[in-house]
Amino acid sequence: MSSDTTNSSASENKPEDVQETSFAETALTLGGKSADEARRTGAIDSADDQVEKLFQPQYQTANSPAHRAVWDRGIPVELFESNPVETPPEIRKVMDDSLEVVRGFQKSKTITDENGKIRNEVLQGLADAGYWGLLVDKKYGGSGTPFRAFAPFLTEMAMIDPTLAGLASVHGCIGAVDPVSTFGNEEQKQRYLPKLASGEKLSAFALTEPGAGSDLSALRTTAKLDGDSYVLNGEKLFITNVVPGRTIGAVCLIDEVPAVLVVDLPPEENENFQLRKYGIWALKHTYNQGIIFKDFRVPKENLLLPGKGNGLTIAYHGLNLGRISLCANAAGTMRLMMASMIPWIHFRETYGEPIAKRELVQRRLGKLAGMIVASDALVAWCSTLIDAGYRGEMECIIAKIFGSESQKEAAIELFMKTHGGRSFLHGHMFGDNVHEYLAPCIYEGEGEMLGMAFFKSLVKKHGTQFFEPIGKALHEAGIKNPNPFNPAHAWALKGAIAPYASWMMKEYVGSKPSPKLPQMQEDLKAHAQFAADRLQDMPLHISGTMRKHQLKLADRQCRMSYLSQNVQDLMTILCTSLYAAKHENETVRAAADIACRDLKRKILLTRPSDRYFRRVSEVGAMVAEGNFPGVDVPPDEIMMRYDK
Repeated sequence: MSSDTTNSSASENKPEDVQETSFAETALTLGGKSADEARRTGAIDSADDQVEKLFQPQYQTANSPAHRAVWDRGIPVELFESNPVETPPEIRKVMDDSLEVVRGFQKSKTITDENGKIRNEVLQGLADAGYWGLLVDKKYGGSGTPFRAFAPFLTEMAMIDPTLAGLASVHGCIGAVDPVSTFGNEEQKQRYLPKLASGEKLSAFALTEPGAGSDLSALRTTAKLDGDSYVLNGEKLFITNVVPGRTIGAVCLIDEVPAVLVVDLPPEENENFQLRKYGIWALKHTYNQGIIFKDFRVPKENLLLPGKGNGLTIAYHGLNLGRISLCANAAGTMRLMMASMIPWIHFRETYGEPIAKRELVQRRLGKLAGMIVASDALVAWCSTLIDAGYRGEMECIIAKIFGSESQKEAAIELFMKTHGGRSFLHGHMFGDNVHEYLAPCIYEGEGEMLGMAFFKSLVKKHGTQFFEPIGKALHEAGIKNPNPFNPAHAWALKGAIAPYASWMMKEYVGSKPSPKLPQMQEDLKAHAQFAADRLQDMPLHISGTMRKHQLKLADRQCRMSYLSQNVQDLMTILCTSLYAAKHENETVRAAADIACRDLKRKILLTRPSDRYFRRVSEVGAMVAEGNFPGVDVPPDEIMMRYDK
């Protein structure tokens, strides 16, 4: 998908951006928030609205599987399924060649240089293999890889080197590739995409600033048109993959409107361009630095114009791809943990018996297998939707949160505790990478903040349709604390509340069709049925919360986060059970059962049963015997062996 745009001043988009007041701004204003907070939040909401308009109506959020599963009468089960991927041979060759390049450097232990950073020779070897052009259209020298094939490939790469898998996402999803491919005009595509595809230019995306993280309305970097150039001033922070000579998409303010300039960084720092270097525990094998622009000139033809919206529209677009990629990377990284745990549990003995026979250890392996299968399922589901044309905003948030939180739990609760004190030795995979395991909880949006964004997208249509008219009626009548038993209040709301009352009546008395589930084994089918039933019950829970808190809902972050997580977990159960039902491997199906049981227990707030413990131990024993697919990587060395 691309936008037909022409170069002009960013201010030409300004009138369109301010034509309508967003749902969020209206709600916050009516709720008594300051004009500044309402305006800032509204700017983010408006950018989100503009991204929606880039997609055909049937693929927008209100028609997405996640939204429909809650608000429609009946679950669109077929939209939660994903089909096995068939990668074209020429693309598979690029992937296989790329994996071999990295394996070669890994075997010789030369992936990183003396500073611990990925060697330029590795990056160039991947460029020669075609790695950096996987997501670039063939017309511009790339492979034109479907995302359904690209995403699981990142899992393969992560099992060799997670950093290089991450760099493919930085370059192709949130870096310059997606913005130029989607929003660039033909001249910009011809100028940039061949170099980005060949690896001559690697890229990054510069959005975050010292004072602008989740609050993107706090951007301060500016660009002013001066002749044939924009003059860029400001500072960016926590930018991955930035070194001199790279190509970046820089979000800045032009005439107070967010815009994106494609910036070719000079080969060396100078008085107009400096890097802010700092110590950072995560991302240790790549460069994560700040950028300082001082009267830095960028040709005016480098301005990207989305046609509808502004620079935040461009920024939001690529984030969904990055979120799927994070989950794919987590699936690979957790497989590395599994590959490390298996030889260790057969080696380590307590009281004369290998710990592979211990129930606690088996439970850890069984739970880890479930997390991996669920992550695989979410990656397959989300990438299928992306290729089908869906925006995928809500679905990709589910994948990002589940993948990052699972990786964190796997690292701390399963991997570290199984390896014990050796986890903290220099050279041990856990001790050397603990920050890498935790950082994805922050990348592409902190989990709970994203959960509230998910909730906002989930309730936006319902709120606009029913609650916004009620809020406006209350505001016009000067009623701050409505009482339905007060005749004056009831009279003031008589017109606005009727549509909502009609909707409520249908929810309470109307029946909902049973989900049309495919042929599945009984345990997985029971999970899918549970998820479908609970999702269809959610409208009354969600709408009841909106009705209870009304205009103060924005201040009930904990309640929104809780409800959001419940919905996400139900969709993960549905997606995972459907995915595993199509899988031939018995261990995968059994692991999916464990993942669904764990999520179901979390939703119901129930304790694990003895039957569950037996089941998860059985799955762990299957994994310990090497029956889990895809864990075919050389195990890391057992440190401080005591048998020598």
